[in-house]
Amino acid sequence: LGARRHCAVLCGTAENGKVQLRILSGSLYRSSKTFWTTTGMFPQELIIGFPKCVKISKVTIQCYLVRTLRIERSTSKDPVGFQQCVEKDLQHREGQLQMEEFPVSIYTTYLRFIIKSAFDHFVSVHRLKFGPPFYFFIR
Repeated sequence: LGARRHCAVLCGTAENGKVQLRILSGSLYRSSKTFWTTTGMFPQELIIGFPKCVKISKVTIQCYLVRTLRIERSTSKDPVGFQQCVEKDLQHREGQLQMEEFPVSIYTTYLRFIIKSAFDHFVSVHRLKFGPPFYFFIR
């Protein structure tokens, strides 16, 4: 990946049939003090785009209050045509961030994280890590 750059393409939810989007900027700065939080409606989506198709062997997410998470991938030039990779119910850790690792063996240009349900009205995503070691911090 050269500079190993990737970015959040969009984040949002469909509320009352209207899609609400928020654009994020991301970097490889090593800071977990910032995070993305949801609007309180579910499902919520976060799409990460890579500059080219990359091979990923694992996906790690650091989040808070996420109940059900689905990860999908797309190899298209645009963030369309997603295929499900994994879906999991996460363990609730009162007062602590959840750290979940998903072993995968995929090629992808885009990853879509769908937060299907939560333990509360709002959840947060603090850090994403893709193996080989590509980091994405929310800022």
